[in-house]
Amino acid sequence: MKKKTAWEKMRCGKQPHVVEEYKGQSMLVSSPEEVESVMAVIPRGQVMTLTELREELAKRHGTDTACPMSTAIFANIVARAWEERERETGKRGVPWWRLLRADGKLNPKFPGGAAEQARRLAEEGLELDA
Repeated sequence: MKKKTAWEKMRCGKQPHVVEEYKGQSMLVSSPEEVESVMAVIPRGQVMTLTELREELAKRHGTDTACPMSTAIFANIVARAWEERERETGKRGVPWWRLLRADGKLNPKFPGGAAEQARRLAEEGLELDA
């Protein structure tokens, strides 16, 4: 069986769904494409944390929260898919490097690790704290 590319994983057609009772809250389990739609509009020179992304997703669906684990997995899929696309076309797409971990730190799991994310943010004029 052929291994799926990150692009194929992102474009899998998965639909968001709500878990009505998760620890007394309603929780959204989003989709890679919906996570991509939020990441796509992070303005140049700005960043968003994974927590802020989850809050935006929950707001869109009127839920108390969005699943932290699936949202992080989907964000990683989006980053890898757009890195694949950039290697193929030479053009940048969704600015995945503008998404920080929930704690505000760089994401070592993104393509090229924290060093590549730092390089791309610095390219946009952002200064990073150690």
